[in-house]
Order: sequence, then structure tokens, then C-alpha cells
Amino acid sequence: MAMPRPNAAQLACGSCTVIFSTLAMLLLSRTGSDGTDASVAAIAVIAVVALGLGVLVALTVPLPRTRGNAAARPAAPQAVPAGRTAPAPREADEPVRERAAS
Repeated sequence: MAMPRPNAAQLACGSCTVIFSTLAMLLLSRTGSDGTDASVAAIAVIAVVALGLGVLVALTVPLPRTRGNAAARPAAPQAVPAGRTAPAPREADEPVRERAAS
């Protein structure tokens, strides 16, 4: 079974989630640029968590629903009993035509 590809809405929501959650977590964590190993590790953890949130959001955005398999398949022709003719198409299905006056 092939894995479905994400649509544009899923990609947009996931990307926005990654960007905004990264910014929010960096601002809230007050991770400085002092170059310590703790700061580098904190930034790495924040980046991984933000990426995970983005993937989660992209996968949970609802996909458009289809009408199901019945709409995709045309109706099977019905059998006509022997000795009978097939019913004529209804007049409502045909466009109305007016006769010219002669």
C-alpha cells in the first residue's frame, strides 16, 4: 500500500507549527548565545520537539472526504426480462424542444 502524500494545507500547517513553536520555546527558555554546551543541547532539544510537533500537526490536519466507492463506480446495467423492452428514457432527462410554426 502506498503512503499518501501530504497536500498543501498539511504542509503549510506543519511548517507554521515548526516555525512558531520553535520561536516560542526559544523565547520562553531564555537560552542564551553564551556558547555553553547546555545552551547547544537546549536548542537541539527545542528544534527536535518543534519538528515533532510540526509532523504531528501535519498528520492530523483532516483530509477532504470522498463520497466513497459508490460514487466512483458507475451503476451496473439492470437486466431486462425476456419478452420485454428496456424502458424509454424519461422525458425530463431530455431538453425541451419547441416546434416551429408551419
